[in-house]
Amino acid sequence: MWLDAAGRVTTLDQTVLPFEKRTLTLASIDDCVRAIATMQVRGAPLIGAVAAYGLALSLRRAAADEDIVKACSTLAATRPTAVNLRWALERVRRRVEPLAPSFRAAAAWDEAARLCDEDVAANRAIGEHALALWRPMIVPGRPLRILTHCNAGRLAAIAYGTALAPIHLARERGIDVHVWVDETRPRNQGAALTAWELAEAGIAHTVIADNAGGLLMQRGEVDVVIVGCDRVAANGDVVNKVGTYLKALAAGDNGVPFHVACPLSTLDRTTPDGASVPIEERAAREVSHITGRTEAGAIVEVRLVPEASAAANPAFDVTPARLVSALITEAGVCAADAAAIAALP
Repeated sequence: MWLDAAGRVTTLDQTVLPFEKRTLTLASIDDCVRAIATMQVRGAPLIGAVAAYGLALSLRRAAADEDIVKACSTLAATRPTAVNLRWALERVRRRVEPLAPSFRAAAAWDEAARLCDEDVAANRAIGEHALALWRPMIVPGRPLRILTHCNAGRLAAIAYGTALAPIHLARERGIDVHVWVDETRPRNQGAALTAWELAEAGIAHTVIADNAGGLLMQRGEVDVVIVGCDRVAANGDVVNKVGTYLKALAAGDNGVPFHVACPLSTLDRTTPDGASVPIEERAAREVSHITGRTEAGAIVEVRLVPEASAAANPAFDVTPARLVSALITEAGVCAADAAAIAALP
C-alpha cells in the first residue's frame, strides 16, 4: 500500500491476482468500505490500515462528532472477525476526538501513517524473532521446510507480512528455505496470493491441496508450520482462516512446531476465548464456484457443485491454545496462554 500525489490510498486489487496486477485507488470512505467488504484488500494488518485511512478520508468531508461515530460504525461493519479493523479505528478515533473539527482530518491522516510505519517495524521484528526460533531446525544440505496456510505476507500487510516475514528475511540472508503453500479454499489465498508473492521474491515453494499437509507431516517433510492470525483471545485461542485448526491438529499429532505470527494489535484481551469470537459467514458462491484462467487466457468463473447442492462458507476457525507451540509477536516469543498474553505490552 502507498499514497499517491493526490493524497489517495493506492494498493493492489487482490481479487484479480495472480492473473492480473491491477492498482486499486481508494479516494473515499466508500471506496475503502467496498475494498474491505469485497476482499480487494484483505489480511488483518492491511484491513486495519485501510480502515484507518478510510476514516481519515471521511473526515475530509465531514468531521463533527456524529460523523466520526458514523464513519467508524460503517467501516467496522465490513468484516466482523479480524480485530485489527476495530483496533485501528479506535486508535484514530482517540487521536482526533479531542481536536476541533477543522484539525481532525489531518490528524487522522497522520495517525494512519504512523500506524503503517509501526506495522512495517512490527512485521520485521516478528520475522527476526521467528528466524531465531527456527535456526536450530536448519539442517545443512537441505532447505528449511515450512508449511503455511492462507496469505500472511506483504499483500496482507504494509511490508514483509507476518507469517511470511521470517521467510523473506531468510531469503535476504541466504538461508535455504522451501515453502509448502496450502491452496486455502475456498478463496485460494495461498494458491493465488502466497504463491504469487513467493514467486515474485524468487523463493522456492510448492502449492499443495489443503488436505495434503497432514500426509507431508507424517512423512517428515515439514519442519515447522507458521500461520498468521486475525484475532487471538485472552486465553491464547487463535482465530485464523478456516482450515488452520486442521493443520494445528496434524502438527500436534506429528510433533511439528505450530507457530502463530501475532502482531500485538491482533491480541484481544477483552475476549476470553475463541468461542466468543464472531465467525464471519461469507457467500456460498465462494464454495460452489471458482475463478481461473483458461488456456486461451480468459478469466472465467465455473461451477463446482451440483445446482441442487447447498454450500456453507465459514471464513475462519478457532485453534485452541493447547495446539499452539508459540505466539511470535514483535515484542518476542511467548506461550499461548493467559498469563503470557497478559504480560505482553
